[in-house]
Amino acid sequence: MSEEKLYAVKNDEGKYWDFSGKVTGFWDHSRVEVPVTGDKDLASALANAGGHVVAFVEEPEKVVVSPEEAKLVKNCLWTNLQDAFLNNINLLFRGRRPEDVTRLKSALTNGYTVAKDKRYLVGLDGLVTTDGAKQYLTKKDGKWFACRRMPGMHQDFTDDELKTAPKWAQQLDREEVTDDDD
Repeated sequence: MSEEKLYAVKNDEGKYWDFSGKVTGFWDHSRVEVPVTGDKDLASALANAGGHVVAFVEEPEKVVVSPEEAKLVKNCLWTNLQDAFLNNINLLFRGRRPEDVTRLKSALTNGYTVAKDKRYLVGLDGLVTTDGAKQYLTKKDGKWFACRRMPGMHQDFTDDELKTAPKWAQQLDREEVTDDDD
């Protein structure tokens, strides 16, 4: 994470100071770009002309953790044990790789997201509806069947779910589903 900050000067009317020199003074906030400077002293000096300094800080990236790791980090946050966690994480994760310990420390301090299991769509090649739509492996009420792609139908499966599918379905090609496909 970068410790560098950028500064803008905004007045009470929502207008920003133009550091580019194209305009003298403040300009309307409806413009797309916001002029910034890396010089805090300059921004502070200009803010004295009727505005205030706005600092832009880059947020650290959230760490991706497993569901099990998320439970541990969440428990530390809920029980207000952050200091104990940071001091004792090496004991808690005895035998883990140092990079895992570092990642979990970062998850506690910078935030985290839980890794999702990969999901797969299983197309049934050669099987189409009467109007020509491709059919996919689908499950409802414990029954496996073919169905066109339909919202609300269980057609995206994890590896564990596919292990319970009929043997013939387990041998079919899988296409990984991304969040963009949802």
